[in-house]
Amino acid sequence: MTRPRFEAVTIDCRDKHALAAFWCELLGTTVRGEFGQYLGLHATTEGHPRLVFQQVDEPAAGRSRVHLDLDSEDVAADTARAVVLGASVVQEVTDFGVSWSVLSDPEGNLFCIVPVG
Repeated sequence: MTRPRFEAVTIDCRDKHALAAFWCELLGTTVRGEFGQYLGLHATTEGHPRLVFQQVDEPAAGRSRVHLDLDSEDVAADTARAVVLGASVVQEVTDFGVSWSVLSDPEGNLFCIVPVG
């Protein structure tokens, strides 16, 4: 029996090209292709899911129930780099003896930069 596999995370956005440019620079990847309202990135590591941006007319309302966690060897440095690229820090969190950053990308989509491990 075959099972589905995790292929991509799709993010609704107002400007797929601008948002893809932000994520390509942050993650060190490139655009895989574009079809209609969709623009997909190459996975950052073979076998891992990739990001796809779906351009929509209306902005998202309220808080998203899904966000990305990016692991980091240096949370502070990677947080600062994300901000230079256009992200905003939403919150710095310390819980269970671990510290991480909650950020929003240029369109307000939340993501976290968390320590490796």
